[in-house]
Amino acid sequence: MTHNKRLLIIDDEENMRHMLSVVTSNAGYQVTIAENGEQGLAIQQKSPFAFILCDLKMPKMDGLQFLKALGTDAPRPIIIMMSAYATIDDAVEAMKAGAYDFITKPFKTTEVLLVLEKASEHLALHEENMRLKAKVEELQGPSCFEEIIAHSKEMRSLLQLTEKVAKYDTTVLINGESGTGKELIAKAIHRNSTRKDKDFIAINCGSIPENLLESEFFGYVKGAFTGADRDRKGLFEEADSGTLFLDEIGELPLSLQVKLLRVLQENEIRPVGSLKTKKINVRVITATAKDLEQEVKSGRFREDLFYRLNVLTLKLPPLRERKDDIPYLCTHFLSKLNKKMGLAIKEISPEAMTVLLSQEWKGNIRELKNNLERAAILAETDQILAKDLADPHDPRTAKQQINEILGTYSLKKAKRIIEKKMINQALEISHGNKSMAARMLEISYPSLLAKIKEYLEDFTSSSDE
Repeated sequence: MTHNKRLLIIDDEENMRHMLSVVTSNAGYQVTIAENGEQGLAIQQKSPFAFILCDLKMPKMDGLQFLKALGTDAPRPIIIMMSAYATIDDAVEAMKAGAYDFITKPFKTTEVLLVLEKASEHLALHEENMRLKAKVEELQGPSCFEEIIAHSKEMRSLLQLTEKVAKYDTTVLINGESGTGKELIAKAIHRNSTRKDKDFIAINCGSIPENLLESEFFGYVKGAFTGADRDRKGLFEEADSGTLFLDEIGELPLSLQVKLLRVLQENEIRPVGSLKTKKINVRVITATAKDLEQEVKSGRFREDLFYRLNVLTLKLPPLRERKDDIPYLCTHFLSKLNKKMGLAIKEISPEAMTVLLSQEWKGNIRELKNNLERAAILAETDQILAKDLADPHDPRTAKQQINEILGTYSLKKAKRIIEKKMINQALEISHGNKSMAARMLEISYPSLLAKIKEYLEDFTSSSDE
């Protein structure tokens, strides 16, 4: 991919300008020079550059003043600061003001070219991320159904139906295997309905003990039973004017199925211990991984309730039937993992993607997401390789494998362990040269210093220069 290679060099020393101009021109950059920050600012404002090499100490307008004068308006160039007299505080301030990197004079010409090469990769990655972000937004279906990636024909058809269903205030039954995203569909219906400004309340019917279900659903009045020292609203009343999502409705006991049917028919509830009913206005969306028709035939689910819930049915396909979505789901999840865990995973290798596409994913999207999270933690580079992925035939769980390797189940602790290990290795290979170690780790020099300070006790033997 060919990128904009226009480079602006700002330095008050003529020899430095000449040297940098020759070296970078020979490397293919289209170079313009400026003698100070004021001149550089005027040139940049007239014809924006992709890359800027800027000295820190200059007359009229120094490097920091130049950075601040540029502002934050996009598109912002990639700025690399240079100085022979800078302190760590200067470097930190420059990075805070928007500099991409900071190099100390005197430096080798290869160092400048290396930093510019990394900056070019950064620009390419930024552009690729922007394209992927636009594609993911496009794949999130009609009405921008957040979090739902729909590239496959099956999912795009489902989202089109979901958009239609959302407009009508009726009960919806979502059917699909565990981990296919039933709650995401329910939330999408709510967000695209007339109730979007009201509450969305979700409950798993199989997670509440049977003896507590009625009071959880309908609430209770003071004195209804031992411990009922005040009136308490149930889920239906809490969701009044909004949407109530009843997940795993197939787990609901028969005794409560009768009462749920009455609520749906009469739009009213009666709290436990009360002699009065209350009118409610709730949209009910249900979901199940079970075959409710078979449950009806076996006598475990009421036929009348099934037909009342089954007004509109959405069937979510399992991941093995929508494998076209896997690359896009991976891009989406990696973006979230990078933000959540402070990682910098750029891509998945072709071999690793082949592994992901070949698996059956019995746990569906949930299993794919967990597998990627494990791989992102264990990846030794900015790329997920096939060896980083969990073996689908290994009877041990991903949690057990991670614990064996890192000695912890905690993501927070695991991140610190891996980060300290990589910094230690970089310092050992660079023989304690922090600038070189920062480049190897692809982080800025100030960031490395901050991390060394954070993990000070681990670097006492390897960080001295």
